[in-house]
Amino acid sequence: MRRGSGVRGGAAVLTVAAIVSACADRSDLPKARSSGTASPVHGQQPEQGWQPDRQGQQGQRGQEGQQGRQGQGRQGQGQQGQGRQGQDGRRGQPAGPLLAAPAAHALGAYAERLRRAHAARVAAAKRWGLAKLPLLPPEPPARRPALTTRKGFEVAGHEEMGLPPVFTTVPTAHKVVFLTIDDGAEKDPAFLRMMSELKIPYTAFLSDCLIKEDYGYFKQMRERGVALNNHTLHHRYMRALSYDAQKREICGMQDVIEKRYGKRPTLFRPPYGSYNRDTLRAAKTCGIKAVPLWNEEVFVDRWDYREGDRDLRPGDIVLSHFRGKGEWKGTMPDMIRHFLKLVTDKGYAVARLEDYL
Repeated sequence: MRRGSGVRGGAAVLTVAAIVSACADRSDLPKARSSGTASPVHGQQPEQGWQPDRQGQQGQRGQEGQQGRQGQGRQGQGQQGQGRQGQDGRRGQPAGPLLAAPAAHALGAYAERLRRAHAARVAAAKRWGLAKLPLLPPEPPARRPALTTRKGFEVAGHEEMGLPPVFTTVPTAHKVVFLTIDDGAEKDPAFLRMMSELKIPYTAFLSDCLIKEDYGYFKQMRERGVALNNHTLHHRYMRALSYDAQKREICGMQDVIEKRYGKRPTLFRPPYGSYNRDTLRAAKTCGIKAVPLWNEEVFVDRWDYREGDRDLRPGDIVLSHFRGKGEWKGTMPDMIRHFLKLVTDKGYAVARLEDYL
């Protein structure tokens, strides 16, 4: 897809049948089409010592053992230093700076926690059928990047009216991508377990018409640290609606999420990626600060790209949907395996979108 094309007219590839059956009148719905959204770039290094074979595990244990012995050596030096300190005191001389035994013990405990956390991630990766251990993201930036609307995605008076920025990529030098999942149609318990055990961050954009049959599922998601954001009440094609109708869709979903999950969202994604100036005006009135779209879309068996070179870029936002075998050739965990394979192979980590906004 060419840059900026097809966004406000609906750029997502969706399984429209599920939405139609669950979400009210669909007479305003545009025909679904398979379109591109973007592909790969550079790479972070995997955690040292992990490979999906016994030799790699032994290498990791060897490194950890060496670190442990070094830590013990430092602890012993600290005890010797205490002895010297006593001698210095008897001579009336000040003692030099030394590593006290409690500090050495704390360092050893920290190393042990890291070792256990790594071992748990290795076990989870094997349990969920991953060929490689997903890369860990860097620390979130101390200063959040300034967000601007992507060229070609503006509406008339965008800056003058202070409307929320619309973007597909977050400005960052970190080699990270952000996973976002839309609507809430599929409610797979295995997906919740998988993401928790692998510690893969993601952001959900929810429509009330698709989550109301099981608000509890998304409460579990929220309790696991997932941000729940606004995807309208009834998953309508927003450009076909008046300003007042769009405001009801957006503000109404703000109310639902606040009531059910305790926090009013600041992020909004219009269904099908379709919006106009009234959409953004209504979103601003409802308390929305940003409108993240996407640069790639991942399915259980393929990727779609917005950019012509079909490559990932640092800070790209990746879209997927809550879907299962009824509409996909697989499950939500299958989609995550497909997603993580490409992302990890390309040297990217998955970061939490809200940490960069």
